[in-house]
Amino acid sequence: MSIKIKNINKSYSAHEKEVKVLENINFDINDGELICLLGPSGCGKTTLLRLIAGLEKANSGEIYVNDELVSKPSKDRGFIFQQYSLFPWLNVLDNVMFGLNLTNESKEENLKSAKRYLERVGLSDVENNYPHELSGGMKQRVAIIRSLLNHTPVLLMDEPFSALDMQNRHKLQEQLIGVWKRFENTIVFVTHDVDEAVYLGDKIVIMDKNPGKVKKIVDIELPRLRNRESIEFIEAQNKVKNLLDVGD
Repeated sequence: MSIKIKNINKSYSAHEKEVKVLENINFDINDGELICLLGPSGCGKTTLLRLIAGLEKANSGEIYVNDELVSKPSKDRGFIFQQYSLFPWLNVLDNVMFGLNLTNESKEENLKSAKRYLERVGLSDVENNYPHELSGGMKQRVAIIRSLLNHTPVLLMDEPFSALDMQNRHKLQEQLIGVWKRFENTIVFVTHDVDEAVYLGDKIVIMDKNPGKVKKIVDIELPRLRNRESIEFIEAQNKVKNLLDVGD
């Protein structure tokens, strides 16, 4: 699904003052792209993601998904929060199947689908475990698979790996790329980490704050199997870092 963001402005009222969070945001996301929103804390990345999800409304401007105006949440747009948002009273398999059970598919088919994708991300051995028995990385994989199995063409991800150590973070980044390539979702991924943005993104939307605005959109012209130690990767990192520093 494609996304068009047109002339978005967003403000909040705080202590009888208007605080401008986003100013004149304009850019397009093509069907099947993985876009990273990158910028410092307070630049409105999460607010923009929530606007795309339909969880908040802009003061002015419009957002279209496949030429349809976003006015409320939709099952076509899955949202993965920094917190894992798993049901603590359900085990891994039941968490994954929660949305599937609301469809018209047979329970047998839903069970096959859930087990198949849990196996693909290495969670078959813990399908009967409960969230409190899982590591942070496992919980996040469950959340991602649940969203994907709900057939969400657009996946909105708010710094989902930020609380993980570097090793698990890199593993989940690799798994996300693998899942994205299989499902061909459109993904909008919020991060404040340059390495993560360069590793994941087809494009990086670099944002500035006070108020939040688009500073630059960078195409990452690297092969999908990216080597963090390659000269090309390091050059792309440096380019993005330099753009972040301009005007700071």
